[in-house]
Amino acid sequence: MKQYGLVARARRKTRMTTNSNHRLPVALNLLNQDFTVEKPNQVWVTDISYFQTTQGWMYLAVVLDLFNRQIVGWSLDFRMKKELIMDALTKAYETRKPEAGLICHSDQGSQYCSHEYQQLLKDYNICCSMSRKAQCLDNACAETFFHSMKVEWFYGKPLQSKYFTQKSIIEYIEVFYNRQRLHSTLGYLPPCQFEANYHFSRFHLSA
Repeated sequence: MKQYGLVARARRKTRMTTNSNHRLPVALNLLNQDFTVEKPNQVWVTDISYFQTTQGWMYLAVVLDLFNRQIVGWSLDFRMKKELIMDALTKAYETRKPEAGLICHSDQGSQYCSHEYQQLLKDYNICCSMSRKAQCLDNACAETFFHSMKVEWFYGKPLQSKYFTQKSIIEYIEVFYNRQRLHSTLGYLPPCQFEANYHFSRFHLSA
């Protein structure tokens, strides 16, 4: 790389989004860093990150299906409240209609431990799982998504308004990441194509 004058993109300094200094109940870690999943809607992971704009901070919550690394639900807001993650989970649930018993894994942030979010999980018959305190590797797949997004889509670009930042985030998730971005974990297929191949093979095996 040095010979050709190439320099790797680096991540900016991070800003903490997880407040685990609370007295709310936390769930057990059901994953224990085992991210292998055999079918869609078996395990979801969720997390929050932030984006600086010329008009202040913008927060993004995502829900990612571990089976094909697809973002199945997301929500944007200018405040990091529990409604942000609840909206992302609701969108994922309404889009995917998972069977009861799905595991949804998060960190121990106060938003995820809130009574309202926990009640929403119960309403959807979703099992709650949480990372150990200060163990970001327990939710590595969600962390990796945000890292890739910021490095590939935003790093080195000038700050934009909230409107254009929101537009860029939607374009990255819905146009590029879910449908075009290749994943080594998926045999170098994009998430939507990987799941389509899964359903196609199951259809032919049952025919």
